[in-house]
Amino acid sequence: MSYKHGPQLLSFLIASLCLIQCQKKSNFENWSSYNGGDDRNHFSSLEQINGKNVGKLKRVWEYDSGGADTSKNNTQIQCNPLIIDGVLYGVSADRQAFAIDAKNGLEIWKTDLVDNTFNMTSRGVSYWTDGKQSRIFFGYGAYLYALNATDGVPISSFGDKGKLYLIDGIKRPGSDDYAVLNTPVAVYKNTLVVGCRVGENATAVLGDIRAFDAISGNELWKFKTIPGPGEFGYETWEPENYKNLGGANNWMGMAIDHQRGILFAPTGSAAFDFYGGNRKGDNLFANCLLALDIKTGERLWHYQTVHHDIWDRDIPAPPNLFSLVKDGRKIDVVSVLSKQGFMFVFNRETGEPIFSIEERAFPSSEVLGELAAKTQPIPLLPKPFTAQTFTEKNINYWASNKVEITEELRKSRTGGPFIPLGLERTVFYPGTDGGAQWGGAAVDEGGIMYIPAKQNPVFTSLKKAPKKGKSSTGHKLYESYCQSCHGGDKAGNEDGTYPSIVNAGDKFTEQAFGELLAKGRGRMPAFTGIKENEKRAIFEFLKGNNEEVLSEGTRSTSKYVNTGYNRWYDSEGYPVSSPPWGTLTAIDMNTAKHLWQIPLGEYPELTSKGIPLTGTDNYGGPAVTAGGLIFIAATKDEMLRAFDRKTGDLLWSYKLPAAGYASPSVYAIDGKQYVVIACGGGKLKTNSGDQYLAFSLPD
Repeated sequence: MSYKHGPQLLSFLIASLCLIQCQKKSNFENWSSYNGGDDRNHFSSLEQINGKNVGKLKRVWEYDSGGADTSKNNTQIQCNPLIIDGVLYGVSADRQAFAIDAKNGLEIWKTDLVDNTFNMTSRGVSYWTDGKQSRIFFGYGAYLYALNATDGVPISSFGDKGKLYLIDGIKRPGSDDYAVLNTPVAVYKNTLVVGCRVGENATAVLGDIRAFDAISGNELWKFKTIPGPGEFGYETWEPENYKNLGGANNWMGMAIDHQRGILFAPTGSAAFDFYGGNRKGDNLFANCLLALDIKTGERLWHYQTVHHDIWDRDIPAPPNLFSLVKDGRKIDVVSVLSKQGFMFVFNRETGEPIFSIEERAFPSSEVLGELAAKTQPIPLLPKPFTAQTFTEKNINYWASNKVEITEELRKSRTGGPFIPLGLERTVFYPGTDGGAQWGGAAVDEGGIMYIPAKQNPVFTSLKKAPKKGKSSTGHKLYESYCQSCHGGDKAGNEDGTYPSIVNAGDKFTEQAFGELLAKGRGRMPAFTGIKENEKRAIFEFLKGNNEEVLSEGTRSTSKYVNTGYNRWYDSEGYPVSSPPWGTLTAIDMNTAKHLWQIPLGEYPELTSKGIPLTGTDNYGGPAVTAGGLIFIAATKDEMLRAFDRKTGDLLWSYKLPAAGYASPSVYAIDGKQYVVIACGGGKLKTNSGDQYLAFSLPD
């Protein structure tokens, strides 16, 4: 580890010393945990900034965190920073943890980790203190670092010289070794609870949830999300699945009920996401909300939101913990959102649904070997916060090539949720990443929930995978490993989430391409199971050749691959569905009634033509305050906005230097309230950035 040095070093040292001295006499209102608190409600009790004065909000400092790749638009910042006693802790565009003075943006310390064997995005860090010492827990690839909060130096007594290698303990026979810690760990007293993002293909590692001692790094307990013989849920899989499958992981974050000592951990899909013929059954504990005793890891209760998931419909965001009043009785509840636009709400202690959930029948699969679940759970209240069907009448009336879109739709399987994929085109609506997304929902002190969402169609299909152990070509290997994201034509998708690799054979040397496959980049995992001759064959295919190799077979296989996450846009680049394409919805959770819904985001070129606000794709969450405001960036149009939380009226907006695909944080120092947002951009073909901007009222 080294540190950032430069001409401002003296200023940084002075700022650090002043901060230490001033902490004893300053007054702080903290943003102490991911999404504002361990309840994950994105709520601040501050009210200095309110509906009457928010129009006066000004930028008061900016911090260049470093690492933005402005030439390729492929770096991002998804971090929701912490603010503890006047210090802001965050993550830069190049994945380095840092601490700055939250009053003026002056840097205190920044890591300089140099492990280049991975690529990832980070949503932030976690803070721990026992009152004598304080630590920052920071995910860097597959490592969990414990850093001294004062200077950023690794705590040598934690784990292996300050870090844990998280792949140890979750590898299985036939798996790769890809796992990254992209969401902050949950902290309860001296216990850290960890989940990881893992691969979504057949070689994924296990998705076990693990607890570690915050002081030593020793493992305390493990909850197996794919149970073994004799364990609860084992019968919901095929007998050997605990050995030959992975996934079912917690990548989206967790919430903690400190009073009851309950950890609430959602889980994702089992791998491979879109075909389950080799994992017949409901597949507990994939796609579940788990309530665990945080001291022991014992399961208290669970609820599965999708049975036998073959749609990649994992729970996309951390749970929310709040209280509501129903039938005159106050109830402490936990809720989770879904990519389908549903919300599930439960009694925290018992797991009893607060509002009725109905098991409804859905179509069976036509793919040989696949047994789709006969029913899926559908909440009756609250009503969905997105539309549920995409048919011809839902095509955008001014789509530039509407005739072509209509013809394609008539050849597709569409019309509702949970249509099993087949060998022909199947439409997901909302798309494969929501509906709700990882930014999650905010909840205010009255039990009103605010949910950003999107609703753009995505289509895909299944295709038979190349047979294991046979002579293979670069084309077939591309279909196995690359096609699901980059598409059969190598063009990626229209919004740039999965980039075109049409010219990759010219842009990379064979060595650089091999390193890319080994390390991953952004959303692309590391393909550690691909052999050197197979890498060469894929590279030759991208160059226009089709080298044949003798494949020894991958370590884990699926009979099918999918043909890509194909977001459906018209010929001018707009979603083919009728707007709104992005929304912000307020729901009174006491009554389960929708209060309002507004479009979130704007295409200025469309509104200039008189088209009403359409909303845009969005990534990141809101912050809600006691001052009656909702702050949210998240949108493709690179704006930070403040809305009236009662009406949804827009009260203030600011053009950011890059899109804020992150959640704002709200804090106060010496009675002055601030709002800060990370401006990383990089998604949806928007420019990358590396700045953090803070806003406050004029003195």
